[in-house]
Amino acid sequence: MRITRELLLKIAEDTVAERTRSDTNIIGAFLIGTVLDGEPLLGGTADIDLVFVYSDVNQYREVVRLTEDVHLDILHHGKKEYEPARELRLSPWKGTTIYACKPLFDPEHFLDFTQASVRGLFHHPDNVMGRSAPLLEAARSTWIGFHNNPPEYGPEQVWDFLIALENVANAVACLSGSPLTERRFLINFSACAEAVGYSGLFPGLLGLLGGAKLDADDIESWLLHWEEAYDAVVELARPPVHLHQHRRAYYRRAFNELLTADYPQVVLWPLMRTWTMAARQLPTEALPLIAWQRVCEHLRLTGDGFEERLAGLDAYLDRVEEIFEKWRQEKGA
Repeated sequence: MRITRELLLKIAEDTVAERTRSDTNIIGAFLIGTVLDGEPLLGGTADIDLVFVYSDVNQYREVVRLTEDVHLDILHHGKKEYEPARELRLSPWKGTTIYACKPLFDPEHFLDFTQASVRGLFHHPDNVMGRSAPLLEAARSTWIGFHNNPPEYGPEQVWDFLIALENVANAVACLSGSPLTERRFLINFSACAEAVGYSGLFPGLLGLLGGAKLDADDIESWLLHWEEAYDAVVELARPPVHLHQHRRAYYRRAFNELLTADYPQVVLWPLMRTWTMAARQLPTEALPLIAWQRVCEHLRLTGDGFEERLAGLDAYLDRVEEIFEKWRQEKGA
């Protein structure tokens, strides 16, 4: 089947129409993600991100297989999560999501009102900084935690370090746009760094991941071990939705395409993020953890080399904090 953006949009619209006919508790539905951005396909695979809003519901997420190459990724939210609407413009996630979303079902005009409230003064420097600064502060807080309390090396420690990198990268990204998506994280961060006039932030972030001296062959040799860890998690009684069995090809085929990029190291982000997520789910004696541990030591994300990574993160945060201070002065925030 030939997958096009138009086809994915049609599937989104049909899914919303079908769900709202059968569930009268839905008060709103909207499309988000890469289908809206115009670049949904990577490695020939795509997901369709939908949000359904209810008067009252416990937040949850579901993945629905459409084909081997396409799946629905659906969030279910309660209306209260979008109140008060004006405060959402300070949220780096919900604010930017609502700002750019495409409403597909809105009989009570709840989404119209919410989107209009978010878009008002959205690009005012104070609001831009309101979305960006907390992410930078969270990254610094993680560094302080590592600095004051030497960590026990393992999946939780690596995950915390990756979250710090994610936060600082998204802090920069939010100065000029939206937070970064997972599969294209490093590719798009390069453009975000250039947009704010500091292209050197991209190689710096890549270095913190351990990717400065890697080549495609190094990374490709790890993919079978990633598959083993992913498959082991899928077999668990309650695997995380993010590592759903229907998302395996979504990642694996994206890795193949990213490895052919000008900088094949950009695959490191989705690879290590999902691999570490899997490692967090597995028992400590699980065989698939051995390869993950070996790769983390090679990247200096654990072991003796982690102190070097922490020092690098400190210097990187110093640089971004200086950039933020200059941005505030120039924009009058």
